Amino acid sequence: MGRLDDKVALVTGGARGQGEQEARLFAAEGARVVLTDVLDAEGKQTAADIGAAATFHHQDVTSECEWTSVVDAVLAEHGQIDVLVNNAGIFQILPLLMTSEADYRKVIDINQVGVFLGMKAVLPHMIERARGSVINISSVAGLIGSPGTFAYSASKWAVRGMTRSAAKEVAPFGVRVNSIHPGIIDTAMVDQLEDLGVMPALMERIPAGRKADAVEVARLALYLASDESVYSNGSEFVIDGGMTA
Repeated sequence: MGRLDDKVALVTGGARGQGEQEARLFAAEGARVVLTDVLDAEGKQTAADIGAAATFHHQDVTSECEWTSVVDAVLAEHGQIDVLVNNAGIFQILPLLMTSEADYRKVIDINQVGVFLGMKAVLPHMIERARGSVINISSVAGLIGSPGTFAYSASKWAVRGMTRSAAKEVAPFGVRVNSIHPGIIDTAMVDQLEDLGVMPALMERIPAGRKADAVEVARLALYLASDESVYSNGSEFVIDGGMTA
């Protein structure tokens, strides 16, 4: 316990799923956690469940103005941001030829532009303090070709590239940027796969033979948020049960 003592963590998409588990674990390890989401009722409930160590702010990650407001609020309340987890995202099952421009732009705006805006808003503060860890949640879909999820895959490959580029830009200032690439995680996001009946085929591709629990991803994020990973920068951390091995 106490691996994040004296740290302040901002977790987007923190109302449920992976973001919720990251927020809960970070708080349990001593961090003051600010979780954001567009799901206000669920976000407020999650923060209330965590207790005094957590607060909730409404945030649309595609809005630069809302990023500015959230960062200003966190700095006013806590005076620092040590960890940013760019977790907010959406999953869309649509092959290339069935993806409209509107479909594509929606996924890119949330999954890719949201990460860009998050780094742009938080990194100046981290650079000024000469410390900080940014954790961008990508996917195994950002490591391999993923037929049927064209826009989602494009966005997650972009997150991978942005992570590497940002890491090289900010490393001289003592700041780290890494990405996490989850496989099939047992959250509401994969319900679409269950509904389509493709989960049995996907499970055959996972040597571990099971989906991961969201808390398993949170534990990896905890390592990257902590000082234990101080020499990890611009790296891709895969958690997929061997799916891409």
